[in-house]
Amino acid sequence: MSRTPVTVPCKYKTGRVLGNGTYATVKEAMHIETGKYYAVKIINKKLMEGREHMIRNEINILKRISQGNKNILSLVDYFETLNNLYLVTDLASGGELFDRICEKGSYFEKDAAHIVRTICSAVAYLHDNGIVHRDLKPENLLFRERDENSDLLIADFGLSRIIDTDKFHTLKTTCGTPGYMAPEIFKKTGHGKPVDMWAIGVIAYFLLSGYTPFEGANNIEEMNAILNADYNFDDPCWEGISSQAKDFIERCLTIDPDKRITAHQALEHEWLAEKEIKDEEYKKKEDLLPNLRTNFNARRTFKKAINMVTLSNHFGHLSKHSSHSNALDQLKPVNEGIDQVLETPEKEGGL
Repeated sequence: MSRTPVTVPCKYKTGRVLGNGTYATVKEAMHIETGKYYAVKIINKKLMEGREHMIRNEINILKRISQGNKNILSLVDYFETLNNLYLVTDLASGGELFDRICEKGSYFEKDAAHIVRTICSAVAYLHDNGIVHRDLKPENLLFRERDENSDLLIADFGLSRIIDTDKFHTLKTTCGTPGYMAPEIFKKTGHGKPVDMWAIGVIAYFLLSGYTPFEGANNIEEMNAILNADYNFDDPCWEGISSQAKDFIERCLTIDPDKRITAHQALEHEWLAEKEIKDEEYKKKEDLLPNLRTNFNARRTFKKAINMVTLSNHFGHLSKHSSHSNALDQLKPVNEGIDQVLETPEKEGGL
C-alpha cells in the first residue's frame, strides 16, 4: 500500500451493500467494460492505521491461492484511493451454506458428506500451499450461484496465515470463532493447519445435527468443553447417523493436533468415499432436515435468551454502582466491534 496512490481510470461501479464490518463494507460491483458482477471489499484506510499488515496479509493470501481451486473465493483485482483500499473478489450470490440446506426439500447424511468432502478438498489445497484458514465455519461457506449444482466457496481469509512448513507450533495469536476454535488456540501453545481440521469436525457435527458440539451457558463453559473435547452423540437425532460419520468427527475433534486427521487423510476416510447411491436407497435413509431445523431454531432461541439475561444482569450491576449515563458508557464495550457499521460516501459509487 503506497502513501500516494497512483490515480487509475474508473473500472467498477458499486451497487448494493452485501455486508458491513468494523473496518470495511462489502458491496456488489459491476466491471464497467465487461458488465460482469463482483464483490468489492472497501477498507477504510484511516480506521486501519496500525493494522496495515492485516490487509497486506489478506491480499498475499488471496493472490497465492486465487484461480487454483474452484471452491475457494478468488481475488480478481485490488487497488487503492486516497481514503480506501479495494479488494475485488468473486461474487458469491448463492447464499450461505446452512440457508441453502434449509431451503431444500430434503437433506440426507450423504448430502452432508458431499459438503464436507468439498470443504476438505479445498482445505487440502490451502494446506498444500502453506496456508491455514483459521476461521472455517458455515457462515464463511458460500455458494457461487443460486442454481442447484453451484460451487461451494470458502470465503473470508482475513484471519488466514501463510505457513511454509508442516510444523504445528507456528502461530500463537488467539483468533477465530469460539465454537469452532481448536484447543491449542485457547492454550496458546502454538497452532497451525490442524486447527482447520478441528473446525471441519465441528462443521460436520453441525451439518448432521443442527447444533455445534461444544455448548455452554457462557464462553468459559464453552471453552472448557472444547479443551476437554467434551461432546457426545446422545441426542436422538444421532440415532440414524452412521458409525462412519461419527468416526470421522472423532478423528477431527482429537485434542492432540499431532494425532488429528489431516485434510488428505480425511479425503481417504470411508465416510467421504464417493459412492453412487440409488434413489430407492435414499428412501430408506432418514431425512435430516426436520431435526436440523428444529435443533437449530431451538438453540438459537435459547442463546438469545441467555444473551438477554446476561446483558440485563450486567446492566443491573452497573446501575447499582453508577449513574444511568455512566452505566451506558460502560456498556458500550459489550457491543464493540459487533454492530459497528462503516458509512461509505455515496459519491464513491464508481471506482
